Amino acid sequence: AAAIGYMKKRQLANRTIALLSQHPQHRFGSESEWLAHLDTLGVSKTGAARSPPQTIATEGALWGALIESEALAGTVVLSDDAGQFNIGECHALCWLHAIRQLLKLACPTDTSRRIVDAKRSQMWGFYHLLQLYARNPNALLANWLRQRFDAIFDERTDYHALNLELRRLHANKDELLAVLGHPQTPLHNNLAENDIRAHVTRRKISFGTRSDSGRDARDAYLSLLKTCHKQGLSFWDYLGDRFRIPDTPHVPALPALVAQIAIPDCPT
Repeated sequence: AAAIGYMKKRQLANRTIALLSQHPQHRFGSESEWLAHLDTLGVSKTGAARSPPQTIATEGALWGALIESEALAGTVVLSDDAGQFNIGECHALCWLHAIRQLLKLACPTDTSRRIVDAKRSQMWGFYHLLQLYARNPNALLANWLRQRFDAIFDERTDYHALNLELRRLHANKDELLAVLGHPQTPLHNNLAENDIRAHVTRRKISFGTRSDSGRDARDAYLSLLKTCHKQGLSFWDYLGDRFRIPDTPHVPALPALVAQIAIPDCPT
């Protein structure tokens, strides 16, 4: 059901969904087995949709498997409001992206500029209150913050463009206030965006890789480099150790290092 729901949300053709849901086989032991199944049903790699039908079907199947295994139970997905990330039981929105939207408003007069600046100050103040709540959550403060949110985003100012933006943000109240129910949720996703900045810069310069293998190698090495940097390790030492270059310092397995940070009491 979760797999089919995902496919419908991504607007996969009804005919394709019917073929997949009505077929008696719903479990597959490998990627090759799954792709062979799609080929048998005539689900192509290309199509009129933004994502090829085969891609959407595969994402749906993987999502269904994750839901069934409960691997993401209690997980909060944090995003900048890109639609493909609005999945799971709880979706949170980045506050910094929300506040930045006000910078995009054209302020034709000094009055409109002052109105926008005042509203941004209110939003920053509210953001800092959410930070305090995340460090010391309590039900009384959570209820007050919900009321304060309505007071900020339900207000109608003398600047129509700002009112439209406030209305849009207020419609995302549950996502912007996800931290009230899940205090461990970060209030912004800037760290994740910084992690892919090198990738985006390289893509702007070289327009991507020449093959899928090149893309996979680029993504893998960039991920390793960023992980080493976060652990305070030399990426060159890491490569030297893995390639068994003589006299290179030993670098422990990165998953073990990450687990030790995520779980301080994790044994070495």
